[in-house]
Amino acid sequence: MNFEGLDPGLAEYAPAMHSALDPVLDAHLNPSLLQNVELDPEGVALEALPVQESVHIMEGVYSELHSVVAEVGVPVSVSHFDLHEEMLWVGSHGGHATSFFGPALERYSSFQVNGSDDIRQIQSLENGILFLTKNNLKYMARGGLIIFDYLLDENEDMHSLLLTDSSTLLIGGLQNHILEIDLNTVQETQKYAVETPGVTIMRQTNRFFFCGHTSGKVSLRDLRTFKVEHEFDAFSGSLSDFDVHGNLLAACGFSSRLTGLACDRFLKVYDLRMMRAITPLQVHVDPAFLRFIPTYTSRLAIISQSGQCQFCEPTGLANPADIFHVNPVGPLLMTFDVSASKQALAFGDSEGCVHLWTDSPEPSFNPYSRETEFALPCLVDSLPPLDWSQDLLPLSLIPVPLTTDTLLSDWPAANSAPAPRRAPPVDAEILRTMKKVGFIGYAPNPRTKLRNQIPYRLKESDSEFDSFSQVTESPVGREEEPHLHMVSKKYRKVTIKYSKLGLEDFDFKHYNKTLFAGLEPHIPNAYCNCMIQVLYFLEPVRCLIQNHLCQKEFCLACELGFLFHMLDLSRGDPCQGSNFLRAFRTIPEASALGLILADSDEASGKGNLARLIQRWNRFILTQLHQDMQELEVPQAYRGAGGSSFCSSGDSVIGQLFSCEMENCSLCRCGSETVRASSTLLFTLSYPDGSNSDKTGKNYDFAQVLKRSICLDQNTQAWCDNCEKYQPTIQTRNIRHLPDILVINCEVNSSKEADFWRMQAEVAFKMAVKKHGGEISKNKEFALADWKELGSPEGVLVCPSIEELKNVWLPFSIRMKMTKNKGLDVCNWTDGDEMQWGPARAEEEHGVYVYDLMATVVHILDSRTGGSLVAHIKVGETYHQRKEGVTHQQWYLFNDFLIEPIDKHEAVQFDMNWKVPAILYYVKRNLNSRYNLNIKNPIEASVLLAEASLARKQRKTHTTFIPLMLNEMPQIGDLVGLDAEFVTLNEEEAELRSDGTKSTIKPSQMSVARITCVRGQGPNEGIPFIDDYISTQEQVVDYLTQYSGIKPGDLDAKISSKHLTTLKSTYLKLRFLIDIGVKFVGHGLQKDFRVINLMVPKDQVLDTVYLFHMPRKRMISLRFLAWYFLDLKIQGETHDSIEDARTALQLYRKYLELSKNGTEPESFHKVLKGLYEKGRKMDWKVPEPEGQTSPKNAAVFSSVLAL
Repeated sequence: MNFEGLDPGLAEYAPAMHSALDPVLDAHLNPSLLQNVELDPEGVALEALPVQESVHIMEGVYSELHSVVAEVGVPVSVSHFDLHEEMLWVGSHGGHATSFFGPALERYSSFQVNGSDDIRQIQSLENGILFLTKNNLKYMARGGLIIFDYLLDENEDMHSLLLTDSSTLLIGGLQNHILEIDLNTVQETQKYAVETPGVTIMRQTNRFFFCGHTSGKVSLRDLRTFKVEHEFDAFSGSLSDFDVHGNLLAACGFSSRLTGLACDRFLKVYDLRMMRAITPLQVHVDPAFLRFIPTYTSRLAIISQSGQCQFCEPTGLANPADIFHVNPVGPLLMTFDVSASKQALAFGDSEGCVHLWTDSPEPSFNPYSRETEFALPCLVDSLPPLDWSQDLLPLSLIPVPLTTDTLLSDWPAANSAPAPRRAPPVDAEILRTMKKVGFIGYAPNPRTKLRNQIPYRLKESDSEFDSFSQVTESPVGREEEPHLHMVSKKYRKVTIKYSKLGLEDFDFKHYNKTLFAGLEPHIPNAYCNCMIQVLYFLEPVRCLIQNHLCQKEFCLACELGFLFHMLDLSRGDPCQGSNFLRAFRTIPEASALGLILADSDEASGKGNLARLIQRWNRFILTQLHQDMQELEVPQAYRGAGGSSFCSSGDSVIGQLFSCEMENCSLCRCGSETVRASSTLLFTLSYPDGSNSDKTGKNYDFAQVLKRSICLDQNTQAWCDNCEKYQPTIQTRNIRHLPDILVINCEVNSSKEADFWRMQAEVAFKMAVKKHGGEISKNKEFALADWKELGSPEGVLVCPSIEELKNVWLPFSIRMKMTKNKGLDVCNWTDGDEMQWGPARAEEEHGVYVYDLMATVVHILDSRTGGSLVAHIKVGETYHQRKEGVTHQQWYLFNDFLIEPIDKHEAVQFDMNWKVPAILYYVKRNLNSRYNLNIKNPIEASVLLAEASLARKQRKTHTTFIPLMLNEMPQIGDLVGLDAEFVTLNEEEAELRSDGTKSTIKPSQMSVARITCVRGQGPNEGIPFIDDYISTQEQVVDYLTQYSGIKPGDLDAKISSKHLTTLKSTYLKLRFLIDIGVKFVGHGLQKDFRVINLMVPKDQVLDTVYLFHMPRKRMISLRFLAWYFLDLKIQGETHDSIEDARTALQLYRKYLELSKNGTEPESFHKVLKGLYEKGRKMDWKVPEPEGQTSPKNAAVFSSVLAL
C-alpha cells in the first residue's frame, strides 16, 4: 500500500480522540490476548495466545473469529495468506515475521527478517516464503532457515513484488525502473524503465501487467515487452490501492484539495474491454484498501484505516447497511488480505494485533492445502490418564507406596458420627409467589437453579453468595426481605408491571415523589438513561442544547434538546427517550463502537455495562461536539478516523468539556516533538502493582487524577530524526482546563476494584484516627447542629462511622496551573475553604476548585444482569423551577425511581455490588460563566408547505391544505389531531402457572401518520397537516385494519403519500404546543406517548374522558360518532382525517349538551343513556343501512364541502 498520500499525523500512530498518549498496550485490549506473553528487553513478544472464547459465526456473513497479538506495540506492516498451507503470515515494522496456523491462529514460527527495515510484502512459494524490505529480498523456509538473501542497491526503495511464474519475480518501488529476478539463479535478468516516481502496487491478469503509481495513475503493460499499452489517470493526488477481476479494475486513492490531500470516497471503476471509466462508485467509508471477493458475485471489500468495512458491487450502489466494523486494538488498520478460498479476511493494526474474520466457523484458507509439517513433540514417559467421571474406575490404578502405618482415612468409630445431609431450604422467591389450591402450592420457576438439579451447600460461607444471587427483579409491592441485604432496595433494577390498561394503572408515584422526571427503561438501549439525566442537570448543557436546531434528520443534539424540553415540562411523570434512541441507533459510529445492544443481550445483561456506559459517555460528548460544530462552522468534509477534533471553541460543547494539551515525545537521540491536541474527558490511570501492594500505601484521589491527566510513559514511537521506531518518553502538559471535568474510572477488573477497596480502607483508618473519639456511631444531630449545617459559617459536624466507610472520592478538588506548564491537584474540603478563603478570588491566578456534581455507578446483580444508576447533585435553578425553593440536594436516579439521598452516599462505593464508572466535576460558579437563556429555535415557518420525500406523491391528489400566513394559530385555538401507528417489535408475554397472561415487554410502536385539522374559521375541519412518517427501521406489522397504513406507504421510492421525516412533523407539533393551542382528539394520551411529546394537561381535550363515567369502560370513537352524530366511521380501515374531524364534532356536541360545562347534571343523564344503549347493543354499531342513530347532530358544512 502507498502511504505517501496519508496525513503525516498518521505516521505517529496517534491514539483516539480522547485517549492518553501512545501506550505500550492499548487500554481496550482484551487481557486474555496477553496470557503467558513474555517481553524481552527490546519489547518483542516471544509468545502470544489467541483469544480463548467461543465465537458464534453465522454462515455466509463475515464476523470476527479470532484475534491474536503478533508483537506488542509494533505495527503490523503486511499480512499474507499462505497459498500452499493453512497458514497466515504477518510482518511488522520492526522487520519481524510471524506465522499462525489454522483458523485458531496457533503460533507456528517467529523470526527476525531484517534488523532495521520494515517488511513491505510477503509472497509464499512451494518451498518457502519471500520477504521484501526496503533494499533486501530474502527467501526463507517456513521454519525460519534462510534459503537465500539477495541484497539490492542501497539507494533502492522497494515497495512491491509480483510473481509472474514459478521462477520469475518482478520488484518495483520508488525509482524509475523495475527489476526482474530469476529465483533459480538468484540473479537480476532484466531491468525495465518506468516513469518517476516509480511503482508501488503491481497486479497481473492473462492480458496485462497492472502498475500503480504514487502519482495516482494505473498503467497497463504488455506481458512480454513490459511496454505501456494503456494508462488510467485515476486520482489527482495519490493512489492508495487497486485490484483487478475479470473485465473490471477498481481503485481508491486521494484527491488534491486546497489544504492538501484528502481521501476520495469515490472508487474509480474501469471497464477493461472498452478501456474507459464507468460510473464511479460512492462508498460510505474512507477507502484505504480494497479487494475483489468473487464468491457468488464480483463484490468488492472496501476497508478504511479506522476499521470500517463495506461490501458492495462495483457496478451497483453502496448500501450503508453492508458496513461492519473491525475493532482494532490500535487506532489504525495497517494491512488487509483475503485468503485464496475467499472464506477468511485478515486485518493488522498499529498495535501489533491481527484480527481474523471468516464467513464460517471452520474456514479453510485454500481450496486444497497440503499438510503442514510440525516439530516432533517431546516424548516423556507418563502415567495413563484416569477418567474420574467413570464410576467403575479401579482406584488400584493409582500407584501408592507400600506402608504398614495407619492410614489417615482410618478414623476410629469414637471420632466419627453419622450426619445425614439435610434437604436444602425452599427458595424464598418460590414461597413468596406461591398460590395454594387445597394442600398443593403452585409457583412460577424463579430460574435460580439449573433444571432438575438441587445443589447442596457444603460451606456456610456459600449462603451469603446464594442470597446475593436472589435479588428481586423489581420492588413493586414487595416487602423488604432479610436475605437481600447486599443490594439496597432503591438500587435494584426497576421494571414496569404491565396490565390490561398498559401503563395507565402503574403507580409511578410510588417510585418518585419528587417533581423531577424519570426515564422509562423498556425501550431498546435505554441503559444510557442515567447519563441523559446527568447531562440534563448540567445547567449550561441543558440550555445550550435546547437552543440548538439543525436540518439534519438524525441529529443527537436536536433530539436531546427535545428530550430536555420534555423533562422541563414534566411534573414528576416519567418521560421516554424513544426518539433520541431511535436517532442514536441510526448513527454508524454507535454501531461500530458496539454501543447498540441486541434485545437479548440487554435483557440478560451479557454486556459489560460499566465499559458500555463509559464508551457511550465518550461517544455522546464527541457526537454533540460535532453536531453543534456543524451548525456553527459548516464543513464541506470531515474524515471519519481523525485522532483529534477541530478547535474546541467551534462548539459550546467544546467550550464546556474541552481540555487543551501539549503532547511531547522525546527520543533517546534527543529529538523532541511537540503537538497540540484536545480531549473531552480523561481516563483514570492507576499506579502499577496496586493489587499486589499489601502494605496499604495511601494514594489521594488527586494524586491518581494528576497522574492520569499529566501522563508520563515510555513507549515506541516514530522518530523523524532516526527515521525508525525508537523508545521515547512521552509527556503531556495542560494548557487550558475544562469547565466540566469528565472522568472515566475504568474499573474493569478485580485489579482496579481492589485498588479502590484498599484506598477506601486506608482513608477510613486515617479519618477515624483524625477525628478520634468525636465520631458518632449513628447519624443523628441535635437541632442546633442542623441549624449550623444550614448556615455557611456554621461549625463543621463530625461525620458518623457509616458515612466514612467505603469513601475515597473527595467532594471537591483544587487545581492550579503553574508557570512552567505544570499542574497541581489536591483534595479540597470545606475546612480548606475557611483557611484559604473563597476559591473564586484565586481564579485570576490560575487556581480552580471543582465540585463533584454526579457519579454514575454500575450495580452488580447476578440475577438481573446488573444496572446503571446515577447520583446527581441537583442545583438551585432546578429546584426553583420545579418546587419554588432554592437549595441543593443529592438524588439517586434509577430509571423512573428518583429518591433524595445523603451526599455521602454519592461517594460510597462497596466494590462487592456498587462500582464507580463515570465522575463529573464542575467548576465553582459555572452557571455565571454562560448565558442560560433558552430561546425557542422553532419558528412558524415549519407549518408552511414543504416538499414530500416520496417520488410519486406529486402525481396524486393532496389530502391537506397547508396553513396560510393569515391562518397561523393563536393561544387557545382548537386543533383536531389523530395519529396512526405501526409495530416495530411484537409484544413479549408469558403465561403464568394459574393461566393468567403477564406482559414482560410491550410491543414497540412507531408513528406512521399524523393528521391535524383546523378547529375554527371558514376552513374548519380541513386538514393542514397530513404527514406520513418515513421510517428506516423494519416494520413487523402495519396494522392496516386499524391504521389504514399499507406496505409501501412509508417507502419513499414507491409511496404516493405526502411522506416526510419524523423530525419535520415533530417540529410542527412542538410549535403548536409552544404557541398554546388546544388539541382535540380521541385517546390522545397514547398518541402523544408514541410521538414522544409532553403536552400540558390544560392543552388536551380528549373525547375519551369527556364522554366517560367514573369506574366505567372507555367508549370507542366509532360508537360515540354513531350515537351522537349519526355517523358511521371506521368501516374497513381507520382514516386519521376522518377520526380527527369526528373528534372535533364530538367536542362541539359536548359543549352543546353540557351548555359549555355549566350544566353537569343534565350531561350526566345523557351519559347514563349512552351507557345503557351501549350495554344493550354490546357496544357494537349496527350494520344494516335502515337503522339510524338515536341522536342527530349537525355536520359541518365545510367538512361536507371538502
